[in-house]
Amino acid sequence: MKKFILKRILISVVLLFFVTLIIYGIMRCMPTSFVETKARELAQKPGAKSYQEWKAQLDAAYGLNQSVIQGYLTWASKAVRGQFGDSWYWNQPVLKKFASVIWYSFALGLASFIIEIFIAIPSGIAAARRQYSMTDYVITVLALIGISLPSFFFATILKWGFAIKLGWLDLYGIVGRMHEQLTPMGKILDMAQHMILPVITLSVVSIGALMRYTRTNMLEVLNSDYIRTARAKGLDEKRVVNHHAFRNTLIPIVTLLGGSLPGLFSGAMITETLFQIPGIGYTSYQCILQGDIPFVMFYMLFLAILILLGNLIADVLYAVVDPRVRVN
Repeated sequence: MKKFILKRILISVVLLFFVTLIIYGIMRCMPTSFVETKARELAQKPGAKSYQEWKAQLDAAYGLNQSVIQGYLTWASKAVRGQFGDSWYWNQPVLKKFASVIWYSFALGLASFIIEIFIAIPSGIAAARRQYSMTDYVITVLALIGISLPSFFFATILKWGFAIKLGWLDLYGIVGRMHEQLTPMGKILDMAQHMILPVITLSVVSIGALMRYTRTNMLEVLNSDYIRTARAKGLDEKRVVNHHAFRNTLIPIVTLLGGSLPGLFSGAMITETLFQIPGIGYTSYQCILQGDIPFVMFYMLFLAILILLGNLIADVLYAVVDPRVRVN
């Protein structure tokens, strides 16, 4: 297992090198440039230098006058030491801005993740136990709707119904106008209230896939020989399903969920942007529009590490939960 983990880590380092190199090259080719926008603003001030002079000065300050390879090597040499520079758009260190927004995304992702587990897994098992029944058809239709439903469309419906028509919840934001005048508990409840619609959006659009996955695996287990043997021995159906079938169904599900755990920190760019939740997804969207290379590079590196870590966790968990699997 140690050799397997070490080998995967070394492969991940090589993958990170090429991924970040490609991302840096794409960022340098983006039509939107913070430097150009800033140089244009400075050049319009009375008695200021020309646009070309300001742009050349800012390019030299941010290392954009180098080639893509040289610029990437400069960025990478600082990144391995944990130095990601200052965000051009937010005018503060990248790590400081990241630390101030990541927990909004984590709270949003954790709440939707818990709801997804407690709804999708029992529903998938219920559909498999009552195959071709009305329960199975209803759950299957709901799962397909969740899979096919775009998050931006569903979020718009929720905002129109609960915020505009009914007026029960705020349309966007993480806090209300009277937030600072509330008690500490009132502030927590105010933020939780603003999280309701985003959490519902993420939960509904993600439940369908896990529900179908659980149903498929449960049906495969229920049709296994050892399940038929357990039934032939006269065991109670609840014991057959809950004790024998359910534990074996959890093996691939735990692997899938383990791989998705790092995604709790990656943010949901579309949902956060629609509800203007100041998480890592919405913050990165604003930086992309402004051509903020330091922050976007850090965010992309962060996502790449999460994906590689998720794959490693999934592989290790599969070997842990299934004794029949041994990693060579």
